Formats: sequence, structure tokens, C-alpha cells
Amino acid sequence: MSAAASAPPAPVVRTARNAVFTAFAVNGAAFAAFASRVPDLKHELGLSAGELGVTLLAASLGSVLGLPLSGWIVHHLGAARTLLGAAAVQSVGLVGVGIGVDVVHERAVVMAGLFLVGIGVGVFDVGMNLEGASVERLLGRAIMPRFHAAFSGGTVVSALIGAGLSALHVSIAAHLVGVVVMVLGITPWFLRAFLPRSVEVDESGAEVKQKAGIASAWREPRTLLIGVVVLAAAFTEGTANDWIGVALADGYGLERWVGVVGFAVFLIAMTAGRLVGTRVLDSRGRVPVLRVLFVAAVVGCVLVVFGGPVLAFVGAAIWGIGASLGFPVGMSAAADDPARAAARMSVVSTIGYTAFLAGPPLLGFLGDHVGILRSLLVVGAMAVVALLALPAVREPQVRERASA
Repeated sequence: MSAAASAPPAPVVRTARNAVFTAFAVNGAAFAAFASRVPDLKHELGLSAGELGVTLLAASLGSVLGLPLSGWIVHHLGAARTLLGAAAVQSVGLVGVGIGVDVVHERAVVMAGLFLVGIGVGVFDVGMNLEGASVERLLGRAIMPRFHAAFSGGTVVSALIGAGLSALHVSIAAHLVGVVVMVLGITPWFLRAFLPRSVEVDESGAEVKQKAGIASAWREPRTLLIGVVVLAAAFTEGTANDWIGVALADGYGLERWVGVVGFAVFLIAMTAGRLVGTRVLDSRGRVPVLRVLFVAAVVGCVLVVFGGPVLAFVGAAIWGIGASLGFPVGMSAAADDPARAAARMSVVSTIGYTAFLAGPPLLGFLGDHVGILRSLLVVGAMAVVALLALPAVREPQVRERASA
């Protein structure tokens, strides 16, 4: 049966769309709850930049190990059950991080918690992106960047709350336990509005996918190049997520909560870019828009590093806009063919999350040798790599015209 023949009624699709928005927002809030307290974690555990980088590596390792299985999990369990399980794993990890910092003061416990957070975030990420791609195809218009804007919106609110709690010296453990209560309370509610399982299977081309799975997707040049673009985008975004608050606080001698405000400025700008981005993508196309944005990310990064305490906040905003669309566009490009969406998205996500695996120790190593601020300049090198691979994300109709 074709997707068109089995398309659910418009109200069902709209309800699913709203549920996907909520999924992205909740995941963003859970992620930023931890990210906003990284400067406090560094202080409480007395870590150097290099030690912090290795600590954050635990979350990245969890994500990279979980991602290759995520497409298979979604295919067999469906998006809703996959997200519910991922939320549970992530919640256990967040509680573990809080206990590790504030109760037992053990870096190893923190890393174990971060490992579980990474697994939960990675699997949740693929599940919600696949559901979003199905909704996007049923709507017939670009909406994936707005889903990611909901993620960014969740991170903005969560980061501002984190800045306030940091200024009030509220413990990391109390903060993260509160976030877990929110996640476990909201997630079962919005998952009930996801697309029916029969529609998910039809949209993802389950029968075709069984014959051409993830292994074959790893041999597709276009899929690998999309992965490179997502890798660069994830590095550009992830570097700011992990390090901009610490860099502003340590590099310019600011209060830790002020550094978190800089992180929030980045997130607000990224959210705005994703909200406006859908319209621009529809009118200008994926490749031209991403070319401009990757250059903007480099300009913003340079201002953060060399602009001083005031211009650094302007740079954070420009950096946020520049980082806004690379990841969601890469996810949409991976899902252009519904029959191969789950396999390709799993491959692309795995490649992309390698940035989160390599980024923390790389930035930590550079931070120990050249300072945390200047270590951020490595973002420019990744932007050049992305610019070379950008043609792979072209829309299907554009590729067809080019080959004709």
C-alpha cells in the first residue's frame, strides 16, 4: 500500500505534528539542563579543561554506541515505544550525574550517568527525527527546521532556568531530579498523539528496508556525504553547547552564571534561525542557505574568541544563527526517500554524533594548551569540510534536474 493511499486524516497529522514539537522541546530541555550546569560541574569537581573534556566524552560515547541500533529499534518497536524507553534511560543517567556531583563527589559516577544520558539522547534523537520526517512528508512542506526550533526553544528555557539556579547556588542534583520528573511526566502524554504504527511502517517502507538495511546505507556515497555535513553541523553546534559557557566564564573572567547567559544567547539565536529557516529553505534551497550559515558560524566564533566580553555575546548570537539549520537539513536530506529513511538517518546520525565523541576531548586538549577561548577556532576548520560536502543535501527534484 502506498503512503498516499494510507495517509491518515489531516487532524491526525496535525495532532502528530504538535506531538513531535513537544518531543523535540522536551528533549532539548533535558539536554540543556545538564549543559547549563557544565561550568558548575567543572568547578564542583575541580576539573581542568582536559579533564572536563574527557568527562563529557562519556555522553558522546553513549550516543555513538546507541545510534547504530536506533534505526533497528524504531523499526521493530515504533517511534513511541522507542522514545519512552530512551526517556527512561536518559532519566536514570541524569539522576546519576546529580548523585555523582553532589552526593558522592565521584567523577566516575558522573561519567557513568553521562554514558546513560548519551544513549538515551541518541536513541530519542533518531526516533523523534524519523517521526518528524514522516509528518513532514504527509504535510508536503518543509517543517523539520521548526521541529529543531522546538528543541532549541526547550534548550533556551532550560538554559535560562539553569543560569538562575546556578546564580542561586541550587545543587545540580536537585535541578536534574526536577528535570527527570518533568520528562517522565510529559513524555507518555505526548507519545499517545504520534502517528499510528501502521502509518509509520507504511511511511518508512518497512518491507523495502528489510531487504536494504543499515549495512547497505553505509556504502552509499551520498548518505556518507550527508553524514559529513551533519558531522560538521553537530561539531559547530555541540562545541558551543559544551564550551561557550565555560569559555566566556574562564576566558573573560566572568561569573559562571554570566557564561551560561552567553550560552542562552547562542540558543535563542539558533531557535530564531530555525523558525525563520523553513521559509528561507523553501524559497532559496538547502545548499545556498547552508553555505551562508556555515560562514556565519565562523564569523560568530571569531567574535566570541577575539571580540572581548561585550562583542562575545554578539558573536554568540551570530554563531547560533549559523549553527541553526545544518543538523535539521541533514536529517531531512537523509529521509528524502521514505523507503530508506530509517537506515540512512541512523547512518547519518552515527556519523554526526562522532562530532560529540571527538569534540570534548579535542577541545579539552586544545584548552589546556592554548586556552579554552582560542580552542573554539577549530570550528572554522569543520565549516570548510561542510562547505565541500554541501551538494549532497540538495533536494531530490534539484538533483534530478542536474542529472537530466
